[in-house]
Amino acid sequence: MNNVIIKASRNTETAPQNTASTQTVAFSHYNNISAQLPVDPNTGEIVVGNIKDQVKQCLTNIKAIIESTDHVMDDVIKLTIFLKNISDMDAVDEVYASFFQSYLPTRTTVAIAALPLNDALVQIEALISNGEGTAPQAPCALIKLARNTENAPISTTSTQTVAFSHYNNISSQLPIDAKTGVLVAGGVKEQAAQCLNNIKAILESINHDMSDIVKTTIFLKNIADVEVVNDVCATFFPNYVPARTVVNAAALPMDALVQIDTSISHGDGTPPQLPEDTRFLVIEASNTENAPTMPCSHTVAFSHYNHIAGQLPLDPKTNAMVSGDVKAQATQCLNNIKAILESVDHVMDDVVKVNIQLTNIEDIDAVDEIYTAFFNSDLPARTIVGVSAIPMDALVQIDAVVSNAESTPPQA
Repeated sequence: MNNVIIKASRNTETAPQNTASTQTVAFSHYNNISAQLPVDPNTGEIVVGNIKDQVKQCLTNIKAIIESTDHVMDDVIKLTIFLKNISDMDAVDEVYASFFQSYLPTRTTVAIAALPLNDALVQIEALISNGEGTAPQAPCALIKLARNTENAPISTTSTQTVAFSHYNNISSQLPIDAKTGVLVAGGVKEQAAQCLNNIKAILESINHDMSDIVKTTIFLKNIADVEVVNDVCATFFPNYVPARTVVNAAALPMDALVQIDTSISHGDGTPPQLPEDTRFLVIEASNTENAPTMPCSHTVAFSHYNHIAGQLPLDPKTNAMVSGDVKAQATQCLNNIKAILESVDHVMDDVVKVNIQLTNIEDIDAVDEIYTAFFNSDLPARTIVGVSAIPMDALVQIDAVVSNAESTPPQA
């Protein structure tokens, strides 16, 4: 489908380059930035210093990539910050705000078990507004809509929801009672419900509802809680289940047990797009027998993007884990993604962003040996994190964001 709208895959020498990913891949009205480590592009080494120095280098790298595409930091819609130590959040915030002039983007902050470089304390990925679009779309003056509601927890370091074009990005929600500002009482069941109620409140404040969600990422302190959380999610999505990825967090802000991140369809678009456009754009959720059965949709397309649920190394014929090492498991994950894409008439080269979780961060090289063979053109933007556990004791889990040139009916 990439013969209709062309991806803009670009690298700059002013930020660190990686042979297994592209720094920035723009498609339609969004630009996906590979997660940046605190590496000095001039030396290829991690900067010497503390967490503040490393955060500054990550954001400086992102800024360099953005500026190389004639954009600025205030075009950032969303940032995801991966920390080795959740207690570093305050230090991150001291550096973070100085990179933005007009508003703070939506944000997710999570501590994970390991980062790709041993001495790294932080890694940051970004999603950028791309008003000019990609060829053959004509440039247009699209305006971001950044909004908060008192019916959900308000943060001084992020905006609850930032809409741009036909997507709406919501800051990850913790199980905080908006009235008291403290975590709700109870276990993971009660906390998951509160996260989802906060998301629901944000959506209702902008005249949307839960059925407009296209992708959820659920961060869990204890991976064994996944079934409980799935049961809670089922009550919020009785008829349609968005694509989903579950990530094991080493720690979450406020010592929460769960945090939930969402991407939202925004059919009404942002000015100067007409509000009535919302009537004409539809969500296309799809499953295929050629990929493992899941408690969510395999793929959810909306407008010019398609979201693939996190794939485990399961044989779709048996729904059992494949035998073998991390190479065999990563191959199966990618084959599952390929099967899902082919079921909706897409190919792997339509992928713009890949997210990989590994239980052993040292397995990156082994994964890369098989990873690049799945792509024939420019490699997607990419984020890799190390986690303590993956559902079903897998060694690897992979999800993807895909270009959707044909758009969702009736093509927009």
